[in-house]
Amino acid sequence: MPNNAWIAPVAVNFPHQEQKVVGSPFEAMTCLTDRWPNMSGIKFLRARMACKAALDGRLSADDARMIFVEAVGEAGGKAH
Repeated sequence: MPNNAWIAPVAVNFPHQEQKVVGSPFEAMTCLTDRWPNMSGIKFLRARMACKAALDGRLSADDARMIFVEAVGEAGGKAH
């Protein structure tokens, strides 16, 4: 597995949850699995696939990060 750490971690804020700092596709997968408020959105599904692809070396970690940030917005959260 390649080194997939993101250069800039993503601080994720969802209503009624503590802020979570996500620093890699692996951590994003954990967030998508354990903390996600709405697991039915198209961007959620796309983020899961992108993070898996990054972990497998089929997509860059930075591309997965961008897709993950879009999914946070779709789920009603804020990413910075």
